[in-house]
Amino acid sequence: MQDMYALNQSQKRILAYLYRQSGIRQRYSVLSDFSDHELNNRQLFFEGNENPTVAKRMEVYQSLAPQLAFSAVQHCLEGVAVSSEITHLITVSCTGMCAPGIDLQLVEMLQMSKSIFRTSVNFMGCYAAIHALKMANYICNAEPNALVAIVAVELCTIHFQPKFSDDNATSSMLFADGAAAVLVSNQILQNNSKAVIQLNNFYSSIENKGKNDMAWQIGNNGFEMTLSSFIPTIIESDIDVLVATALEKNKLSTPDIVHWCIHPGGRKIIDVIEQKLQLPPCKTIPSRYVLENYGNMSSPSILFVLNEIMKQKPLHEESVFGIAFGPGLTMETFTATLI
Repeated sequence: MQDMYALNQSQKRILAYLYRQSGIRQRYSVLSDFSDHELNNRQLFFEGNENPTVAKRMEVYQSLAPQLAFSAVQHCLEGVAVSSEITHLITVSCTGMCAPGIDLQLVEMLQMSKSIFRTSVNFMGCYAAIHALKMANYICNAEPNALVAIVAVELCTIHFQPKFSDDNATSSMLFADGAAAVLVSNQILQNNSKAVIQLNNFYSSIENKGKNDMAWQIGNNGFEMTLSSFIPTIIESDIDVLVATALEKNKLSTPDIVHWCIHPGGRKIIDVIEQKLQLPPCKTIPSRYVLENYGNMSSPSILFVLNEIMKQKPLHEESVFGIAFGPGLTMETFTATLI
């Protein structure tokens, strides 16, 4: 990033300090531009600080996002189901749009039924995967034999902004590329060796006082992020009431939750939630692990954290509480049980 921004020595020291405090060790990008050994072979951001147009960035998205989504769905279905059995497909993304979209491309790539039900969750940001889980839950409640595939894919790094500013530097520090897929069904599929959770309830809240502190706008040269340093403070002031209300819907309280699936929006966000809810540090390990090794991938991140929890081979009927944040400021939650 020091090279991408063409910083002077003083600015480099500031950026290096911010990175050391971020809680992020590594991230991934679909572009070679950000690999230090590839600076002379850039795919999107060329020499001379050229700032690609939205059209150019969307060309990259349309080319690379379906491939990443395809890999995620294949990994999800492996040993569990075949793609032709999927009845509903929900695609999630806030970093790109095109028509035909990822949903249609995946139907073709995975040879899904041409009569499959398709819908997309767009531009909701980091909480969008929980919204998709909620939609899948509604579908399964209405159609008992439904087999719903959700895939969240984000190419955050294609929206790098070459102008060095607080918002741009923060976005470049946090956000990365990634994809995750999940299968939702009323039936526990035969021969399934993967961990399973039961979705129980959902609850969301909009905190209008934060509507200007987190925003995602389409500019002439890419999607532009506003990310205020006040977001952790806003979350801290409301998180205990939000969590208590969400848990009350399921007749639960904070001590009843065994696993905390917290969106790794940033180190400070995890810190304030841990402190405000008085959680032992061990409860935030999955979120910190995802942040450290993948950064904030926007919508797939919460599914990465959930995957880390499920990989721990937890005991039967242990409770899970999930929470993610996005523009609005929106706080979206779910409660679940490991079965």
